[in-house]
Amino acid sequence: MKISILLPYKENYSPEYAGAVSLFIKSVSDNSLFKKEITIFGSTNFKKKLSKNYINIPLYKRFLSSQSKDYVDKFVKLQLVNKPDIIEVHNRPIYIKKLVNLKSKLVLYFHNDPITMDGSRTNNERIFLLNNCEKIIFNSEWSKKQFLKKLPQFYHKSKKLNVIHQSISKTKVKIKDKNKIITFVGKLNSAKGFDLFAKAITKILNEYPEWNAIVAGDEPRENIKVYHKNLTNLGFQPHKKILKLFEKTSIAVACSRWQEPFGRTSLEASSRGCAVIISNRGGLPETITDGIILRKLSSNEIYLAIKKLILNKDYLKDLQYNSYKNFYLTDKFISNKIDDYRNDLYKYDKSYLYNSKFRDDKLKILHITNFNERHNGRLFYNTGKRINNGFIRLGHSVLEFSDRDIVSYYRSINDLKGQKRLNSKLLEVISNYVPDLIVLGHADLIKLETLDYIKKNYPNIKICQWFLDRMDDQWVNNKKRFLDKIKLMDFSFCTSDPYSLRFKQNDNILYMPNPVDVSFEVLKNYENKFFNNDVFFAMSHGVHRGVLKKGKFDERENIINKLISKTPNIRFDLYGMNNKQPIWADDYLLAISQSKIGLNLSQGKSSKYYSSDRFSQLIGNGLLVMVDKKTSFGDFFNKNEIIQYSSISDLSEKIIKYSKDSKLRNKIAKNGRTKYFKYFNSTIIAEFIINKTFGFKKKYYWENIY
Repeated sequence: MKISILLPYKENYSPEYAGAVSLFIKSVSDNSLFKKEITIFGSTNFKKKLSKNYINIPLYKRFLSSQSKDYVDKFVKLQLVNKPDIIEVHNRPIYIKKLVNLKSKLVLYFHNDPITMDGSRTNNERIFLLNNCEKIIFNSEWSKKQFLKKLPQFYHKSKKLNVIHQSISKTKVKIKDKNKIITFVGKLNSAKGFDLFAKAITKILNEYPEWNAIVAGDEPRENIKVYHKNLTNLGFQPHKKILKLFEKTSIAVACSRWQEPFGRTSLEASSRGCAVIISNRGGLPETITDGIILRKLSSNEIYLAIKKLILNKDYLKDLQYNSYKNFYLTDKFISNKIDDYRNDLYKYDKSYLYNSKFRDDKLKILHITNFNERHNGRLFYNTGKRINNGFIRLGHSVLEFSDRDIVSYYRSINDLKGQKRLNSKLLEVISNYVPDLIVLGHADLIKLETLDYIKKNYPNIKICQWFLDRMDDQWVNNKKRFLDKIKLMDFSFCTSDPYSLRFKQNDNILYMPNPVDVSFEVLKNYENKFFNNDVFFAMSHGVHRGVLKKGKFDERENIINKLISKTPNIRFDLYGMNNKQPIWADDYLLAISQSKIGLNLSQGKSSKYYSSDRFSQLIGNGLLVMVDKKTSFGDFFNKNEIIQYSSISDLSEKIIKYSKDSKLRNKIAKNGRTKYFKYFNSTIIAEFIINKTFGFKKKYYWENIY
């Protein structure tokens, strides 16, 4: 892995005048597992550098030329040669636009308030960053909240957004060796609250002359004067000297007026066992585990807080001890957090890992298909429900998202199809539920842009699809529907043999049998002794239509009529033809309970492994199923489990034979139902979808055959 780190323009990566960003990068890089792969780029006039893995970008003033622009342009040229896997940009969101065309993965770090910075002030700018960065890192929860202000809820739980606090090394400190010193370190200006500290400390030193104060910092733009014989102003000091100062300090004050995104002073003081007093501004409270947080900020509140510590020695010692003991934001800890995301990005494994180690973990699954609520239970017994039941039986959390119902309910003059509201509602649901897996079933109205949007902003979410309709050369439109979203799918599943349909192997398409469900397929017709009918067959002119369409003809009617003429003494129970309406729901179950044999006859020419879900319904309810040999279901079932026919004549002969031989018919029907429930039940199919999508290697019964 090659990692390039880009410093802000004018950030001094030098021990002579190092900024907070430079110190942070130096510390975590030294502790990184990828230390040898990291190159830091910046521009400074100081000769000494914090580390050897630094490359300086020299800049020269030119008339009407932006040095900041030149800085980024030169960096881009270097990366075209360097070709890093990851580019980490610190505190300059405006740089991202210049880097998006590079093939590297972009990570942006915010060290300041995002909504005050060029390149992230507006909603559109922040959405651009979300769409083009693999990770956006904030130095505090406060900074993250600032970034999300006024952004749609969809973005608020994006896994791209991470908080990684700044850090410092932890060294041995003896609390008993602390001196009576009160320190203020940082810019000596009113934004940092130095004027408030100056008033408070003057009063303290007058009352408690055995105590001393030390100030370290500078501010050429603002002159706040404070004089006392017990106060020493050291001016700007190298970082190492500041840390040594904190080791001797008893009380450290960081009383910023402004909403400080993090606050390195209080972090370092806490790591050295100081009793820290901070204001309740920005991310300052996140820098300490134990200390005094001023709810009201004034010189008097600072004075009272310091006085309380001076007068209560036990309280002072407790704060110092706990501050040191509970400090956890070490360079090693934070470096490990950074390495974790680097490792994930490098492996291109931006997902929840579902493998042998995690296979017992429970997922959050968003299942998008037509759950047919608007049809009042007529289409309850459908494949979407079967798969859904399988997910639930596996113990996963499942949220149903019925796309066709939603578009039906939300149509308006401005959105005639309801598609706009459907896609916006999906994003709202994602923001609240944040699934590990999105499963699409014939969800044609979900836009490609919506799925791409989800992929970019929630890269941990896996997306797959299942598809039931046939897709051979007679059904080109169905194939187009299936392939429409294929590039955005982690895996796709269809009820036809993918190889015979000539799909590309790199599209991750697998065959999926139609599932049976223990709560749906409840009949065992092979146990019945008396039947009103011999053969059951049903079709329709459209599942959602529910009734026959005038003027529409299905070629299967010719096959059935020929079959009837060849078997004059056979009792047929037929639906969806000869002016007899299709049958649904419990009426369907009641009808098939009265038949010995179920004829599985799909529309059009037979295709390898393709069948409508009628096959699973018939065999799952214990009927003897007869199916065209050209479907190749003989690969999965033998002659003692289903009956295959090769022609209408062959079919008619077998219908006559098995309608009379109850013992043999019932034996085969029972064997067929038993095998189907063993290998093709909804729980196994649901597990198959999950395991293949997440890369868990397990071969299923039908995979071992085809």
